[in-house]
Amino acid sequence: MRKAKPKKRILLPDPKFNDAMVTRFVNMMMWNGKKSVSYRIFYDAVEMATDMAKEDGYELWKKALNNIMPAVEVRSRRIGGSTFQIPTEIRPERRVSVGMKWLIGYSRKRSGKSMAFKLASEIVAASKNEGAAVKKKDETHRMAEANKAFAHFKL
Repeated sequence: MRKAKPKKRILLPDPKFNDAMVTRFVNMMMWNGKKSVSYRIFYDAVEMATDMAKEDGYELWKKALNNIMPAVEVRSRRIGGSTFQIPTEIRPERRVSVGMKWLIGYSRKRSGKSMAFKLASEIVAASKNEGAAVKKKDETHRMAEANKAFAHFKL
């Protein structure tokens, strides 16, 4: 590579839970640069999750994220005219971002009145190892398992 790698930006922790991971999640959920709206949605969702599951919503969110984060994924690689799905381990930074994307994406697709309610429902479901995001993780792991024979191709 000719250029130097760009420096990692340091995210400031959020005001309520003092966690940079929450800030990262809020940044991913944000639309049109409206961070305050995104924070409000997240905090409301955490409160709703607390009411739904009778547990601490913040801990529930962390548990849900851990249940969603995939360990392996398949990547396409073209070898000798045919395309193979090659299973590869995911580096920790990417695991977190993929898990967050899935949680937000499947929350948006849920039916419900507000984004906070939809996010809270998905958090509660994911913390119980249920829901669309966990299903996606299992599907990804199944794909990697099915294509284990091509692991020797490595990217």
